[in-house]
Amino acid sequence: MVCLPALLAAQDAREIVSRAIQANDANEAIARNYTYLERDDLRVLDGAGRDKQRRIETWDVTMLEGSPYRRLVARNDQPLPPADERKEEEKLRKSDEERAHETGEQRQKRIADAQKRRDERRHEPLKDLMQAFDFKLAGAETLAGHDAWIIDATPHPGFKGTTSVSRALFPKIHCRFWIEKEGYHAERIEFDTLDTVSLGLFLIRMAKGSRVNIDLTEVNHEVWLPSQVAVTAGARVLLVKGMNVAMRIDFSAYKKFQVDSRVLTTGDGK
Repeated sequence: MVCLPALLAAQDAREIVSRAIQANDANEAIARNYTYLERDDLRVLDGAGRDKQRRIETWDVTMLEGSPYRRLVARNDQPLPPADERKEEEKLRKSDEERAHETGEQRQKRIADAQKRRDERRHEPLKDLMQAFDFKLAGAETLAGHDAWIIDATPHPGFKGTTSVSRALFPKIHCRFWIEKEGYHAERIEFDTLDTVSLGLFLIRMAKGSRVNIDLTEVNHEVWLPSQVAVTAGARVLLVKGMNVAMRIDFSAYKKFQVDSRVLTTGDGK
């Protein structure tokens, strides 16, 4: 009887996360229909936390003939110089031309490959989530007008993942989820690394104590999409160079994909 409240809280937390995964499956299908602007702000820091290097790039991510296309539209929050703009226009022209001359089989393969890459990064690892962690209800909070449960997740001993991402990541992170109560969508995700995490696909190692925060927002009352991703990490890139980095990715100008969707300029996005 003394243990019963804790057991019920754990069970409730697992049920909430399970329903959130189901909601995410439906959400992902809708999310594929949206284009957006992505602003990447990467800072390399010295030992005192001051900027040694900084790079800001803004990308327009749109759909061309059924798969995503990324076009650089600004650097350091300024329009591209004319020469760089011409290069981006030429890349777009060549991509349009290549896609227009594809056979039906080639087009299907390109779209399938793009979807496979998206699933490997975002969807497939979630299949292991329930087995990878022990969950605990940690409270409740209101975010942007939405009531949300707070769920803590700690690695489950002995977990062996079925994907390369879940095997490399899940046993070495502690997570906290904010899951809104109305539709069971994740509104915020935070995780801290408990040990060095190696992501072989990108040849990146994140040191123990690195932190990632992900915020999502409701768009058009039908889908939840990322609004910001913030990363503070000690990282080793290409297994050679160690550095402290802070990265912030902001997503904006979400638009539902239309047949006549076009690539935006920086001015269009603002």
